[in-house]
Amino acid sequence: MSGKKRAMSTKITLLTGLLLGVTALAVGQTAPAPTKPAAKSTTKAAKPAVKKTAASAPAAGASEPETKVARRDPFESLTSRQEQASKAAANLPPGKAGLQVSTLRLDGIVKSSNGMIAVVTNPQSRTYFLREGDQLYDGRVDKIAMDSVSFHELGKDAFGKPVERQVNKRIYSSAGEQQ
Repeated sequence: MSGKKRAMSTKITLLTGLLLGVTALAVGQTAPAPTKPAAKSTTKAAKPAVKKTAASAPAAGASEPETKVARRDPFESLTSRQEQASKAAANLPPGKAGLQVSTLRLDGIVKSSNGMIAVVTNPQSRTYFLREGDQLYDGRVDKIAMDSVSFHELGKDAFGKPVERQVNKRIYSSAGEQQ
């Protein structure tokens, strides 16, 4: 081959690789690395090199979804996530039966003639009064002490297996209350 034909063949191979890279980026895959033509290039040898590059593009794209799962979409509104969380909360039953142990904040404990009462708030800042034995959405109140409340939480692990655990929430004094 003459020098001009070899240079033209090299340009065509590089442009084809560039075009494949742009197409792959438009589709959402990673761009394949451009291949360098061999010193003795013929048109028959150049075609398999391009086919190898095209065949390697899906393999490179196969690992791409794993990284997309971990990243947040930069154009997604952050308020839409909050709306989804509030929709999930809207599906809970009203009152004490809709309280989730993991989201409760223990605000205080009151000693009454009928026993101990725990004052808790949910994420929407609504206040509830709990007594021993009260059923919640995902558990029940086991014991109320002077400085803590013990919950029996029922849930499921990542594989759907039922899990039971004991959750203790304590009252922590603020800086102004410490003596």
